[in-house]
Amino acid sequence: MTKAIRIHAYGGPEVLRWEDVPTPEPGPGEALVHHYAVGLNYIDVYFRNGLYKAPALPATIGMEGAGTVVAVGPDVTEIKPGDRVAYAMGPIGAYTTERVLAANKLVKLPDAIDFPTAAAMMLQGMTAEYLLRRTYHVRPGDTIVVHAAAGGVGLIMCQWAKHLGAIVIGVVSSQQKADLARANGAAHVVIGHNDLVAEVKRITGGAMVPVVYDSVGKDTFMTSLDCVAPLGLMVVFGNASGPVPPVELGLLAAKGSLYLTRPSLATYNAKRTDLEASANALFDVVASGAVKINVNQTYPLSEAAKAHEALEARRTTGSTVLIP
Repeated sequence: MTKAIRIHAYGGPEVLRWEDVPTPEPGPGEALVHHYAVGLNYIDVYFRNGLYKAPALPATIGMEGAGTVVAVGPDVTEIKPGDRVAYAMGPIGAYTTERVLAANKLVKLPDAIDFPTAAAMMLQGMTAEYLLRRTYHVRPGDTIVVHAAAGGVGLIMCQWAKHLGAIVIGVVSSQQKADLARANGAAHVVIGHNDLVAEVKRITGGAMVPVVYDSVGKDTFMTSLDCVAPLGLMVVFGNASGPVPPVELGLLAAKGSLYLTRPSLATYNAKRTDLEASANALFDVVASGAVKINVNQTYPLSEAAKAHEALEARRTTGSTVLIP
């Protein structure tokens, strides 16, 4: 048997249950992975509360993990038993001691990266990679706005963007988080979003910014839009405060012929070649020391509900890892 956190209904952290489930067998093209660490991400909250729907209930949630390949099914060429591997993105099912998933979703871990670091960095780090290098290609001298700059994705983005030569304006919710964002590469930090537009105007001399990365959603969308320079890009990649309401497209014209996108890691890394390139770019910046992964909280996997409570209450910084 395998232990897993499952939900039988959508709701708050209290719906997360620690249960016995049968250990799965890998089929064609699949691998059985024994987890040594599981990543906690805000998308897990969306699947728990029903904003995103699981294929069926009961369901095991979780999008990211790291461990060792125990067995492989027929026609697997990417990895073999004994390999140290990590993965991010769907299907859900990471909150378990062992799981089966498609072998082509797994990437081999460099020896220098341990399991907790890998579980903390794959989803958040590859999200930072595609946002900074593909959704908008950040260039030296660019000034960019990053919301939730002291969160898991935010801290990686601040460091990576600085490494690329950009000037980061980080948006956070407290002085403690402001200090953390500065320590991780943010050149400017704004606490709260009430004065964000004025601060961006002051910092940029009125030019505003070519791109805003907003993972907060409903509460910050209009403010973020007002920070974007004409012909700039508004990137909404999360809904921490709730989904953005429908947008009148004419608003984008009125505010400077702006571009708006709602990207996802699943789309950007759908092809195996893109997944490998994204993971390798992440491994490179971590191995070089340009990006440090901040695992600031760990919880037993069995106590995932406590981790969710802390995440939703904004009591976490950096990355949180669940240990089976």
